[in-house]
Amino acid sequence: MAFLKTRERSKERFSLLLLDLEEYYFEQHTAYHVATSSKKERKVRGSFKVCSRSVIFDPDDLTEPIIKVCLNNIFVYFNFAFRFFFLFFNQTGNEIHFLTLELMHLLNCFSMCSCCSAHFACELTLQLHRASCLEKLGDQTAMIAANLQSRLARSSFDKNCFQSVAEKPHMECAVEMVLPLVSNPGHVCITDESLYFQPLNGYPEQVIQIKLHRVRRIYKRRHGLRPLGLEVFCTENDFCSDIYLKFYNTADRDEVYYYIATFLENHMTEHTAESYMLQWQRGHLSNYQYLLHLNNLADRSCNDLSQYPVFPWVLEDYSSAQLDMTNAATFRDLSKPVGFLDIIHWLHLNRTLTWARYRGMPEPAFMYGSHYSSPGYVLFYLVRVAPEHMLCLQNGRYDHADRMFNNIGETWKNCLEGATDFKELIPDFYGDDPSFLENKLNLDLGRKQNGSLVGDVVLPPWASDASDFLQKHKTALESQYVSEHLHEWIDLVFGFKQRGSEAIAAHNVFHPLTYEGGIDCDSIEDPDQRIAMLTQILEFGQTPKQLFTTPHPQRITPRFHNMTRSSSVNSPLSELEDSSFEDLTEESRKLAWAHMGNLKLFSTEGTTVPSLWCCCILYYSTLWLFIPDSTLKMYSKELKDFQRSMSFSNMALSSCLMLADGKTVVCSSWDNNVYFYSIPYGRRQDTLMGHDDAVSEMCWFDDQLYTASWDSTVKVWQCASDGSSSHKRSQFQLLAELEHDAGVNTIGLNPAGTLLVSGCKDGAITIWDTSSYTILQQIHCHTGTIHHMAFSPDSRHVLSVGADCCMKVTDVQTGMVISSVKAEEEQRCFCWDGNSVLCGGQSGDLLLWDLLSNTVTKRIPAHSGAVTAMWMSALCSTVITGGEDRQTIYWKLQS
Repeated sequence: MAFLKTRERSKERFSLLLLDLEEYYFEQHTAYHVATSSKKERKVRGSFKVCSRSVIFDPDDLTEPIIKVCLNNIFVYFNFAFRFFFLFFNQTGNEIHFLTLELMHLLNCFSMCSCCSAHFACELTLQLHRASCLEKLGDQTAMIAANLQSRLARSSFDKNCFQSVAEKPHMECAVEMVLPLVSNPGHVCITDESLYFQPLNGYPEQVIQIKLHRVRRIYKRRHGLRPLGLEVFCTENDFCSDIYLKFYNTADRDEVYYYIATFLENHMTEHTAESYMLQWQRGHLSNYQYLLHLNNLADRSCNDLSQYPVFPWVLEDYSSAQLDMTNAATFRDLSKPVGFLDIIHWLHLNRTLTWARYRGMPEPAFMYGSHYSSPGYVLFYLVRVAPEHMLCLQNGRYDHADRMFNNIGETWKNCLEGATDFKELIPDFYGDDPSFLENKLNLDLGRKQNGSLVGDVVLPPWASDASDFLQKHKTALESQYVSEHLHEWIDLVFGFKQRGSEAIAAHNVFHPLTYEGGIDCDSIEDPDQRIAMLTQILEFGQTPKQLFTTPHPQRITPRFHNMTRSSSVNSPLSELEDSSFEDLTEESRKLAWAHMGNLKLFSTEGTTVPSLWCCCILYYSTLWLFIPDSTLKMYSKELKDFQRSMSFSNMALSSCLMLADGKTVVCSSWDNNVYFYSIPYGRRQDTLMGHDDAVSEMCWFDDQLYTASWDSTVKVWQCASDGSSSHKRSQFQLLAELEHDAGVNTIGLNPAGTLLVSGCKDGAITIWDTSSYTILQQIHCHTGTIHHMAFSPDSRHVLSVGADCCMKVTDVQTGMVISSVKAEEEQRCFCWDGNSVLCGGQSGDLLLWDLLSNTVTKRIPAHSGAVTAMWMSALCSTVITGGEDRQTIYWKLQS
């Protein structure tokens, strides 16, 4: 369990968590509690802890009680026999108690003598006592903060703690180490080898060291809605960090961040929400892993209970004896927030009242008075494994027994029907450790009104025990229904429905203090109001950082049967969903791409022309080549010689394609025309004068010809099917003219012919519906001319390369750019399978890219000049490339 990894199961830890929220732990001393009775004086040895608002005595004997005294309820007296005397009142203020502590030695005394150290400890306690007696909360906090900063300024990191004398320090500053409900002040020091943290109080260790070469991930964090946090991970997939630091100013945080990032740039993999999204869509990340990564990127941390990772309720059935995961009614509607789930009939009334209250509320208006994730909700679920945190939050008491986490089904029902309960779940519900559902510590959590004791959580009838519940719950999270609809919940929590008009339409508006930038606490002049606001932010909960501003794409899942709650409108996109994975599941192609790094040169053919424009067709034993003039040359593989040379125009040809009859080649030219060439007759048959500027590229599908031109149009032509192999101009009818804002440089059709993508000189990509010739998506994703584009085999993504040296993957359904790679050189051509890309660049090398990690996995030396053309066989086992070095290279895969 990630939460338990951050905690130490010790009594000292328990005593520290008796601190109030935002209370600092300054120092500790070994001391005796002198208990005086009528017979004799009894001394109890333990640890005396000085905190910002209280003092705590933690006995070494576990049978002895922990004593906590608030500083505003005591009178402090000190004498040079090294004794503290405390007079304090009970809660009623009537009974007076007397406590004596004898100091044995001081642990953090800055090499001072015992007398001076004892005096210093007394002075600290007296100062904090005076602060606690101030009338205004703002004045109390300001005095405590001044005392803390004074202590930090008078101390520094002990360089003797360096592991090696050869280490060179880079910077040092004051920070706080953030743990659940506890902030521990101290000093951080970063060297050329390690990151060190030395707590002011020596807890939990005198020095915490993290080797920089072990660091795998670092993230900037918001803490209290302010950009002050930094979290360091030494593992790639573990969600719990090795240390979470809160800085006192953003500049110090950023300097440490960029220093580590620069030092580790060759050892770290940069992950973005878009890269994780692509991995998740392709099935390389489970739903659980993807949600953990999104929480991590959205500043959610297991060290910060106000920003604890949030997971969705995915099931609706907690009453059946058997869990039917093939029935859509078993699952929760993930397109709605918990507060607006339309499950039971009378909830319609509550929805109406919520909307009416929101419409009548002055700005800033909100729909919900509580949040779906807060420290109280997190500890509500974890009270059985973290009782000390609940006691801290509840002022030393557990919540009322009937309000505790007693029953999963009742908790779900209360979230639906309650007027103030909108909580989601935490990752522990989908983990492997069921201890948070069991009262293994035998805690006295109270007795409910019906007389029963609060023990283990009552599970649904379909779960035999806690482990079985977690197993089935994890299975539900990874089920087909959740995989198909999880993107809807992501839109609400991390995406474009989190705020703004889309949030209003989705009934997903929370109090503005929960959002980043919703309320600027630093602009509040009154210190009492500012402290109250910060406290409210910590206790109320915080909305995750917004990761997506456009609709999140749906996951690619095999569609064996329909599990949607309602029928969708027929569209080209819905047709794509029904045929998902049809091409990707071909074993031969998958095997070929898995070994694409083993591509070996088979033969090389030189030409006498200046350079090759592109390799178009491998048809039987003939390779047709385009060259940058008006001539189309036919090259025979068997004879290894040019067999034919056809000239159409005085201007260069731009593209060619073979018609379905296998007898006709269509060529486009910079002279604005399209030419038809008959292979059997060896002559040009006809010319189609279709554009006002150069024809840049063509596509053919089902007797329809698509021509792109620099005149800013794409034209669609219908070919009359009369069985003849001769294609006269009179047989072509103009069906549509698709207008663009700039010259169209490249086009491509998806395998089904239902979608057309066009790329322009201004960097814009447009996706068209070929049945209605309407625009589905238009995205300005490049800053220069787009050289080449292609759909993925499943038609869900478009890959494009441009003059800006960028390679971008665009989601067809949402229009979101889900992956962007800045290459070192300009790419002109490529082939891809949806996950990997084989492309040719200016250097002449072939590069094999892994889009899931945005890295080059193999560089294959190829041409001595830029690679300008690439063709791949249907089974992906043969590749032909052409380059400016006037070479044509045949490549074969070696198993």
